[in-house]
Amino acid sequence: MKTNKLDNVIESLQDKFTIDYLRSQVLKNAYGNDDTPIAKLDPRILIFWYLFFGIVPWFSNNLMFLGSCFILVTITTLMAKVAGLVLFVFLLGVLGQTGYMLIAVLIFGGDLSSIIPLSILTLKVSTVSLASVTVFSGMDPDKLSNGLMWFGLPEKFTFSISYSYRILPLLMTEFQNVLLSFRLRSKAPAKEGLKGKINYIWYRIKMIMNSFYPLILNTAKKTRTTVEALEIKGFRYAATNKDVKKLKLKSLVISYDDIIFLLISFIWVMITLMVSIMMKG
Repeated sequence: MKTNKLDNVIESLQDKFTIDYLRSQVLKNAYGNDDTPIAKLDPRILIFWYLFFGIVPWFSNNLMFLGSCFILVTITTLMAKVAGLVLFVFLLGVLGQTGYMLIAVLIFGGDLSSIIPLSILTLKVSTVSLASVTVFSGMDPDKLSNGLMWFGLPEKFTFSISYSYRILPLLMTEFQNVLLSFRLRSKAPAKEGLKGKINYIWYRIKMIMNSFYPLILNTAKKTRTTVEALEIKGFRYAATNKDVKKLKLKSLVISYDDIIFLLISFIWVMITLMVSIMMKG
């Protein structure tokens, strides 16, 4: 019975972690959150909000303050409707890091008193990570690029970030084509029994690892075409033209929702600080 359950779990993992599933999750996280409350906010407000929750937690060891910030960014992450794959990678990274550090401390003579410092570190990493997930899941490439441009970053730099988002579908499609070519030229192991399923998963992992170099090579070949297309459309001139910059930034408008979002975050943080000061006193 246990073997059958384990076989079902492995088959479920094989069905879930396919290229089509990964591509849909990546595209959903980059382009599929336009209707969320976070996506409707001005990108300048989101960037300013992220600078606070991405930097300030590193300079505090107050467990109540860090816990309060973590609760707030968790709520905003839920409001941003982040893709499940991104949350899974986040949980895997945070829990894995904390888990191996706790095991290492216990092995090398530590005791359970180390849980509190590790909890503080975990809250810091989790808060900063979720703040990043909230902001970058709530902004499409154009909004992110315009927001960074408003803060004075060079046009070429902001365009490179926007372009990296836009090239995601191309990279995923190219990656799938490379994988298909590997599958055509190799023989997959049999998937019968538990050992066969494990061997098949290992075969897929090796195939994915071997596909990265052809993926980079094929993408590099298309760089020339991309550069020529940009030059034809006048990218080099537009990058230094002030009128073009004003036209792009004209769409940025701070609304009442942006002000309310900042006020709620500010009040939340101030109440937490006041409570922590009162408890210490």
